[in-house]
Amino acid sequence: MNNGDNTAIFSTDIGLIALNGSVKIKILELLKDGFKSFDEIVQYTGKAKSTISVHLNDLKSQNLIEEETDPTDKRKRVYFLKCQYVACSQKPGIVHYNEILELIGSPSLGSYGCLKCLFHAIQYGFHAHGVNCDPIMRKIGNDVGASISRNFLSTEIDDVLDEMIFFWEEHDIGSFSILSKSPVKLAVHNFFDCRTLPIKEKTLCSFAQGVFEGVFREKMGKDCVIQVLGRCDETCDSCIFQMVRL
Repeated sequence: MNNGDNTAIFSTDIGLIALNGSVKIKILELLKDGFKSFDEIVQYTGKAKSTISVHLNDLKSQNLIEEETDPTDKRKRVYFLKCQYVACSQKPGIVHYNEILELIGSPSLGSYGCLKCLFHAIQYGFHAHGVNCDPIMRKIGNDVGASISRNFLSTEIDDVLDEMIFFWEEHDIGSFSILSKSPVKLAVHNFFDCRTLPIKEKTLCSFAQGVFEGVFREKMGKDCVIQVLGRCDETCDSCIFQMVRL
């Protein structure tokens, strides 16, 4: 990410491939329009033929493109896509990702916590590469919440919340306050130190949302949804969640 090149993610028969390099991505963008000859690719990219040959061979080895004989001219080869575009790096995600990488490489890392910074780097990295990881992080949060719930004895919502508050503080997860009990409405503060990191965008709302859903479903034996009423950003200090029983 630090070399200034774009990164794009493509889906192939053998799985997802993250591709770094503006020339390769340019070639794949051109091939989205259909079959293209070697000369057309050279002209579009503005690169030397030897350079394009190397890139095309690399793309073929990664199962991203195929080549075959030009049906209109047996002396020529044409190239076409074998993959599907999934996502591409974009601002401001790249900026935030580079900021967390700078923090990890700085003397300040110890004051924020290495493991927490690495965890944040994963989420910032997904956003930087154009991947909306919120649904995945919410699902993981559900699973984590279900596991965390084994540490709690209560099955009544008020008592579960009290146990959660203590558990979060004891294990340095963050903190939350109860704004209302009917319906359950919570303000989550500094989840995994998201507020103390010197980066404007906050990324963990969906994960915290999933954790609460997992705990409540497991302890109450009923399905519920945690609605996000307000996400934290640089202008506030908490995420606002409200529980809806199904």
